[in-house]
Amino acid sequence: MNISTKDIIEYGTAALVFSSSGLVGHYAAEGMTLLQWAGAATAVVGSLTLAVGVRVWAPEKAAQL
Repeated sequence: MNISTKDIIEYGTAALVFSSSGLVGHYAAEGMTLLQWAGAATAVVGSLTLAVGVRVWAPEKAAQL
């Protein structure tokens, strides 16, 4: 099995989305202020944007790595 850099990037961004969403869910269950909600939403949207960018917007660039 050959693991390429593209595979590592794709799995890494998937792990980032999973971990940031999990942390947001954990802290949301404990209670967060409005400012903390805004930061959490920004973190989740940012990780999703990165994951989509790697898979959809720049697949040729990731394949070259």
